[in-house]
Amino acid sequence: MTATATPPRDSAVPVVSVKPVVLPAPGRGEDLRVRVSAPATGTDLPIIVFSHGFGSSLDGYGPLTDYWAAGGFAVVQPTHLDSRTVGLPEDDPRTPRIWRLRVDDLKRVLDHLDLLEAALPGLAGRLDRGRIAAAGHSFGGQTAGNLLGLRVIDPVTGAQEDLSDPRVKAGVLLATAGRGGADLTPFAAEHYPFMNPDFAHMTTPALVVWGDRDDLPLTVRGPDWTADPYHLSPGGKSLLTVFGGEHSLGGIPGYEARETTDEHPERLALVQRLTLAYLRHALGLDDSGWAAAREALLDGDDPLGRVDSK
Repeated sequence: MTATATPPRDSAVPVVSVKPVVLPAPGRGEDLRVRVSAPATGTDLPIIVFSHGFGSSLDGYGPLTDYWAAGGFAVVQPTHLDSRTVGLPEDDPRTPRIWRLRVDDLKRVLDHLDLLEAALPGLAGRLDRGRIAAAGHSFGGQTAGNLLGLRVIDPVTGAQEDLSDPRVKAGVLLATAGRGGADLTPFAAEHYPFMNPDFAHMTTPALVVWGDRDDLPLTVRGPDWTADPYHLSPGGKSLLTVFGGEHSLGGIPGYEARETTDEHPERLALVQRLTLAYLRHALGLDDSGWAAAREALLDGDDPLGRVDSK
């Protein structure tokens, strides 16, 4: 496959979306609802499958997904079973397996790209199936990370299964949980027993994004816990530190989302710009944007953030 010309980056680039596209999901309890977004023009569009944070849905994360679509990507957003729009009771028998069902959702998306492509008018024949990335925020970061090689000790079976997917060539993990065990608060250890990631096999290239004020009640360590996916995984990774960033990283969950605690347009713009540049670099589309972004931040003088790589 050959890379196309650099897509337009202007925020005025028309983006078209369709929702919900319903994928059959036997054994899940209900079908999977998905949103598909893409630029109105352009061919050989690389693909991002995006996993939302706990409680969100296919309607969330417009500040990121719209930006990525305007930047030349087809973006696919499934709604996981923990979404508030689903309303799954806490005592539902699927609850202990939510983490695993989320991974199945992403794989189901990749298995049904033909159906998703056909659902958005004008998208047929425009996808580049050789360039696929997985991205996610918070709980969604762990979900996407499984496709990159992250492993979880299943609290039900005790097994540590390899759920990586060779179709996924790169990833972006945003404000994603770090090491489990003694690093968790007693509440997190009791209520989120799946929060025990092993990053040793996460070999797929990825950008990890964390905020240095993301002081989550899930860990006893402090904000640097969310940098673990970078520090504890093999090489081929980059780390974007967002100065002053809390869990919302300036506002990625939505334009007016209640999850946004640190609304900051410049901080959000940094995350938008750097994630798009990284994905274009990691998928072999363009190195110049990522090189320029890294050079601008590596000197450590930027008030918004810093980039490290290994």
